[in-house]
Amino acid sequence: MIGLYVTIVILCILLLFTTMKIHLMKKSMKEIRVSLSEILQSDTNTVITITSRDKQIKQLTNEINRELKVLRKEKLQYQNGNQELKRIMTNISHDMRTPLTAISGYIELLKDNKEKQVKYLEIIERKTKELTILTEQLFDFSKAMDIGTKIVKESYCINEILEEVLANDYTLFKRKNIVPKVEICKEKIYRNVDRNTVIRVFENILSNVCKYSNGNFKIKLGTEGKITFSNKATSLDATTVQKIFDRYFTVENAKKSTGLGLSISKQLVELNGGNITAQFKNQYLIIEIEFEK
Repeated sequence: MIGLYVTIVILCILLLFTTMKIHLMKKSMKEIRVSLSEILQSDTNTVITITSRDKQIKQLTNEINRELKVLRKEKLQYQNGNQELKRIMTNISHDMRTPLTAISGYIELLKDNKEKQVKYLEIIERKTKELTILTEQLFDFSKAMDIGTKIVKESYCINEILEEVLANDYTLFKRKNIVPKVEICKEKIYRNVDRNTVIRVFENILSNVCKYSNGNFKIKLGTEGKITFSNKATSLDATTVQKIFDRYFTVENAKKSTGLGLSISKQLVELNGGNITAQFKNQYLIIEIEFEK
């Protein structure tokens, strides 16, 4: 009989303990729910706090707070990106309107003044090229917004890709009075990359060189596979170069710059498993690229 009473007392104690445990858990859940609702509605940087000392409840709270921190960071990036998106689209639209207006104007002049047709056609051609560049930048922008960009990697000779891009941009260098110093190792450097995106990277960098270079430009491909682009750029400084890969970043004195080229280059290099860096040393902008072996 005594054993039965003892059993009943123990069960009552366990029941009481379980009831209190459930009550405290429900209290903690309510605290979490209310705090989470307030944080989400007020857009505050505070974290969820609870009175419970239960280990599992504390772990759950810590996990929620970590996710809240990530959510705030992503929300801030989205808000900043949205503002930058509006600004960059405004800039591109404005820049595209300028050559279009000029082209339309000179077409009208062609109709009225046949003696200056050659001069006007040259101007139209130049403005058309400007428009083409802006259109390409707009395309690059849409590509940059597509985080699902897919690439197909195969083994390619970096020497050949680099030489091909340099040959294609010969007229661009000539027009800018730039004579590049090229040092490409004789040893064939093969890397597993997507050829088209690597070409795009090199083209973006060369376009950047023509934009900022003061004339001294050097390209080097070493036997270790590192590609180095260096050019004298007195319009830049160390602070500017630290931001040169940021999406939408522009240099004030860079005409018609949407700030997308090097940002896209960085994205494409990383998609190919490579690394790209920039530094400013002795008035030279130095960009280095390495792809994984």
